Amino acid sequence: MLVKKIKNGINFGLSKFDYKINRIKPIPKNKFSMFEALQRQKNRGLSIDFVIDVGASNGSWSRECLKYFPYAQYLLVEAQSGHEDSLVSFKQEFKNIDYVIAAAGRENGKIYFDNTGLFGGIASETKLEKNCIEVPVISLDEEIKKRNYDGSFLLKLDTHGFEIPILEGAKELIKKAELVVIEVYNYKLTKESLKFFEMCSYMETLGFSPIEMVDFMLRPHDESFWQMDIFFVPSTNKSFDYNAYK
Repeated sequence: MLVKKIKNGINFGLSKFDYKINRIKPIPKNKFSMFEALQRQKNRGLSIDFVIDVGASNGSWSRECLKYFPYAQYLLVEAQSGHEDSLVSFKQEFKNIDYVIAAAGRENGKIYFDNTGLFGGIASETKLEKNCIEVPVISLDEEIKKRNYDGSFLLKLDTHGFEIPILEGAKELIKKAELVVIEVYNYKLTKESLKFFEMCSYMETLGFSPIEMVDFMLRPHDESFWQMDIFFVPSTNKSFDYNAYK
């Protein structure tokens, strides 16, 4: 009651200057954010033994993911050596973090990479015209076999259109994946890349269906839909047994 009287008194004084005090409403949570969706997946019973973060950059995504799956073993795969100092620090901070400086692709070897920006870039099986470097490339299947990883997997791809070669090199991993998170696009970034609806069709052939769509982004050029992240889970997931709205 006293607070209300004080507020009314202040507003009376401010009204002479056309001002008024109003309570600030809390900002609602973004239900379509990456980590709100991870929490929902966990609430639905998702259990993960290994997180494979491809296109890990400085490890920021995995650092957040640790809040939801703190006991999983993490392998961060990053092509650009400019992030290695951050990844070394991350590994020193957490015992369940490891990393490899390499691109992911169909098979082990070398591959071309556009290193225009430290937080961008794209792998290519053919030589690029500009800003082209060679980097090591690994098959995820070969890497997890070498490390004796066996359990349930979360695979995250932030790979700017190079998803198909990576998935073709991860056929055994996919069989054990409980969640695949892929950054997808409304435009073709390369001749070989898939648009988001094509990616959904491709993942369906692998036995996966979308359950979350998050982090929508418009492009500055014309504010048209540019990208989002899709959460794919096995099409046998029990969530799909219920088809009603409520």
